[in-house]
Amino acid sequence: MTPAPVRPLVLTGPIAPLGEEGASSAIDKRPAPAPWRIGATGLEGDAQADRKYHGGPEKALHHYAFEHYADWAKEIGDAQALEAAGAFGENLSTTGWTEANVCVGDIVRFGSALLQVSQGRQPCFKLNIRFHCPDMAARVQKTGRTGWYYRVLETGVAEEGDLLRLVDRPRPHWPLERLTRLLYRDTRDREGLTAMAALPELAQNWRDLARRRLESGKVEDWDRRLFGERWLVN
Repeated sequence: MTPAPVRPLVLTGPIAPLGEEGASSAIDKRPAPAPWRIGATGLEGDAQADRKYHGGPEKALHHYAFEHYADWAKEIGDAQALEAAGAFGENLSTTGWTEANVCVGDIVRFGSALLQVSQGRQPCFKLNIRFHCPDMAARVQKTGRTGWYYRVLETGVAEEGDLLRLVDRPRPHWPLERLTRLLYRDTRDREGLTAMAALPELAQNWRDLARRRLESGKVEDWDRRLFGERWLVN
């Protein structure tokens, strides 16, 4: 199913302390006024605290489906962070676009900017702090409600009222839910991993991950990413 054009809520955020230990994070995003200037590494005025794992050309903008919020409220309760969009650090919040109907490589027009879906999100332990839920990142990974990232093919400006529009779909058989299923559930599907490693539109680090798994026959240890250093020490 092709997602219909939709008017997104656009969000940005600064680096700020997160949780009792004050870890640096820019996960708390808030609605930003138009016009929205979109450069090669994302929205003007947006920040990422850890540029090793967040941001950059292959993670220029993060998109998260707002309909997932109701699912999370049922699962973890009415957490304060779920009161408004931006809880997952997303830059674009919409209803109607999900991991089921958005595909790897989708090309999307927003104003004069042209975006391309580059990869899903690999959730990290900062979601645990954000939601006061010690296994929130693991839950996000397990459910596949991860959201996705865009690379910027053409920089530009979007104005209030501009719609996100799908303009091309080079990989119609690769919805993001297929990608997350391979990564986290059908982890030893060699045929699927081989196809994933050959996707030219997929971010290079994800293709490399598929190749390493094929070569080693081993699935990665996700504990450090999902639970952080505290989990490793305690």
